[in-house]
Amino acid sequence: MKKIIVSIFVLLTFWANAQNQPIDFDKDIKPLNQKIESLKFENGKLKNQIITLSNDLLNTNRSLDSLRIQTIANSNAINKTGKDLDSKITTTETNANNKISAVDESLSKNSLYGIIGVLAAVLLSGLLYWLLSKRQKSDKTDVEGQLSQTKKTIEEEQIQINTKLAELYNGQMELLKAERKANHNNGEIDHSLPLKVADEIVKMQMNLVHMDNKIRGHKQLSIAVTNVFDNFKANGYEIIDHLNKPYNEGMNMDASKEPDPSLKEGEQIIRRIIKPEIHFNNKMIQKAQVIVSYGE
Repeated sequence: MKKIIVSIFVLLTFWANAQNQPIDFDKDIKPLNQKIESLKFENGKLKNQIITLSNDLLNTNRSLDSLRIQTIANSNAINKTGKDLDSKITTTETNANNKISAVDESLSKNSLYGIIGVLAAVLLSGLLYWLLSKRQKSDKTDVEGQLSQTKKTIEEEQIQINTKLAELYNGQMELLKAERKANHNNGEIDHSLPLKVADEIVKMQMNLVHMDNKIRGHKQLSIAVTNVFDNFKANGYEIIDHLNKPYNEGMNMDASKEPDPSLKEGEQIIRRIIKPEIHFNNKMIQKAQVIVSYGE
């Protein structure tokens, strides 16, 4: 269909100038075909790069889940150690108190050394408790520091990957704009690429909201995401921003709900976007799918 339209356009142009110059079909049609093929080739390369980067992001998320599981295991081990120490110290103190009571009932010169021994045991128990408590706090601080640094490193890597993805998405939207311009937007419009890009770019936007803006690369990713949104508008698309906005039952969207004790009774807020609401030329082409938090 596209080639037929282009051919008609070229024929009309040649007919208008037939009086003055000879017609050379190959010379006029060949550059247009070459440009279209070049755009298709570049678009294919970008799709392959997106698949590769998406796989990298998936592996990174898996690594983060593994670290979270290890963190929980470490925390449980620390808590168990603390409980064991508390139990041993309590037992020691109980035994020491019992011995002191027995000594009080039959106090004599012969039991003097026993008293000294009991007191020494109590002092030793107290010293041991202090040393173990200090060691436990130190170990816990070290683990928390390592986890914090690991989390920061993973978030920085995730930001770098998302920034590259956002730049690729931006390039794809530029190519889409050029391709539609070359074809004069004839025929039915395919929205599959913009819808896929919108889903991914909104996920990046939610990640930015929950990340510390001081993390390296945060600003660059914010700029890259903004550029993609601008390119969407240039192509006639609009992504409706529902994140952290009030929700009511009359909204045209698919909503799943979960309780939130921080909200007042009856209050409903859109906390997560599964799929964004997208309009094309002021007409909805994708309904939003969201997670709504509500107060009980």
